[in-house]
Amino acid sequence: MVSLKLPVSIAVGAMLAAASLPASASLALAQKHACTACHSPDKKLIGPAYSEVAKKYAGRKDAAAHLAESIRKGGVGQWGPIPMPAQPNLSDADLKTLVNWVLSGAK
Repeated sequence: MVSLKLPVSIAVGAMLAAASLPASASLALAQKHACTACHSPDKKLIGPAYSEVAKKYAGRKDAAAHLAESIRKGGVGQWGPIPMPAQPNLSDADLKTLVNWVLSGAK
């Protein structure tokens, strides 16, 4: 049983640490995964600004799950005709950090 508790506590600790990262760390994470090739915190590039995404999903109960699925699977049509490529290899921790950061308006 001890071996089961250790990995869970490590995973929870990693998730808490990721959730508390400063915005600059989340921007660096977005850059690492090439998100910033199409998105910026405050202006439209190829895709919407992160601040626009945060406004669109504000108050939506399933916003985090919806955005995570959009990032993971990619898609087209929610923001126009240009497709967003899928990010199937993004770790769950990185995905959660990016989703929380985007939904906060990338602040």
